[in-house]
Parts: sequence; structure tokens; C-alpha cells
Amino acid sequence: MTRFTLDKVCKNTLEIKKSQFITWLIPLEDKQAVKESIQLAKQEYPDARHHCWAYIMGANPNSMTAAMSDDGEPSGTAGKPMLNVLQHKPVDNVLAIVIRYFGGVKLGAGGLVRAYSQAVEQCFALAELVPVIPKYTLTIKVPFADEQWLRHHTDKNNGEVLTTLYSDLVTVQVSIPQGNYNVLRASLESRNIDFNREDK
Repeated sequence: MTRFTLDKVCKNTLEIKKSQFITWLIPLEDKQAVKESIQLAKQEYPDARHHCWAYIMGANPNSMTAAMSDDGEPSGTAGKPMLNVLQHKPVDNVLAIVIRYFGGVKLGAGGLVRAYSQAVEQCFALAELVPVIPKYTLTIKVPFADEQWLRHHTDKNNGEVLTTLYSDLVTVQVSIPQGNYNVLRASLESRNIDFNREDK
């Protein structure tokens, strides 16, 4: 199944019985981004009663790191339903924050679960997703004379040069879509160029 990431931050507001549920869906680079995003939500909406959140990180559903917070809502009524929505989407590395302004009408535990789930679902319906392209990382050693040739072939195969180290040879680390790997490998082997592949 194709996995996706968020193209950019998506925001949406849902109103239920005068309570406002302001949802942010945020693409994640690392765990530090989680803290920074939650802090930003609290700065932007300092008078909101709750800043609930959930996130998943990882490359597939089986190896994901997940966490959540009800932030003062009754236990299990906010973070868990939000996380549940995230876990049923084919999306990696995403943080959902729902900022709630209480409207004076109590929703009850079941109402809160539905409201937080709906808030995240509704925002997902608006989010722009981009497919995750599986890639290999190659470490390639070439003579100086072949560096430009390697850069050209990496570019031609939609690859990306990650790092370059110069010593007696040039050690270049490239990232290449798995679908283009065999073409680049054949080019390298035709010139007897050494390389190592790390699967990502």
C-alpha cells in the first residue's frame, strides 16, 4: 500500500454545540518538532482550555512511534480518538493538535470522543498528501575525474547527492528512488565503480 506524507500544514475549525475545535495537521521531521508545534499552539491560543495532541512517526504502520495527550480532557476522550484516526490513515510522520474553546455546553465522554475524531477526520479531508517514494542510499567511491559523471547520472535517475567527502577518492552518498536503482547500478558497474547500498 502506498504511504503518504503531508505536503504542508493543514488547519480547520469545527464547531459543535458552541465549542470550537481548531485542528492543525503538521508534517513531522523529528520529535523536537512535536514540542515546538505544541508550544506554538499554546502561544497562538493561550486562552483555550485544551491543547490536545497525537502523533505518529515512522516509515510503516508496524514500526511507528506514537504518543498522545488529553491535556485536561477526561482520560481517553481526546488524544486516543485523535491517535486512532491517525493510525487508520496511510500517512507517516504526522502530528495532530486540536485546540478546544469550551462553548458552555458539556458534550459528555461519547460526545468528546466523536468531536475530536471528527475534527481530525475533517482536517484530513482538506489536507494535501504526497506519496512516499521508497529510496535506497548508496555510498559510492569514484576518482575525481568521475565525480561529474556520477552527479549527472544521479540527477538523470531522480536521485539526490546527500554528502561528498574528498580524500584520495571522492566518496559520494546518494539517495535514489528504488525504481531507478537498477539503471544507476548498471551504469556504475559498466565503469567498475565500487558502491554500497543501505536499504531505507
